[in-house]
Amino acid sequence: MSVQLAEDQTFGPRTINVTRSTLVRYAGASGDFNPIHYSDRAAREAGMDGVIAHGMWTMGAALGAVIDWVGGPERVVSQRARFTRPVQVPDTKEGAAVEVAATVCKASDEMATLALDVRCDGQSVLGRVEVVVRQGE
Repeated sequence: MSVQLAEDQTFGPRTINVTRSTLVRYAGASGDFNPIHYSDRAAREAGMDGVIAHGMWTMGAALGAVIDWVGGPERVVSQRARFTRPVQVPDTKEGAAVEVAATVCKASDEMATLALDVRCDGQSVLGRVEVVVRQGE
């Protein structure tokens, strides 16, 4: 059951873990087999410190948190975001932790706009993240 959202209502933070295994599964689903997402050597050759998560995985994970909070994917009208920093994914059992928090910045009877704060290791990894959702009934 979905609820009516109100201005200044907050959600989270929610922590979403991403491991190398997550990246391999995402590559298979998306068809994005760029080696910077699974090979430390390739990532370093590209000027990075190591393997990074797919940007679209990061954006999708943040949207998944919103979908859980608002009650389903059918409520999402639009999403926008800017990639600001890659998510480094160490080759450990734990991987990396992405934290997602949201604030309702605008609400009407029909729609609500959520501003998201998406971070890894205390640093923003997505900027100007906005999700517009239909209000619940």
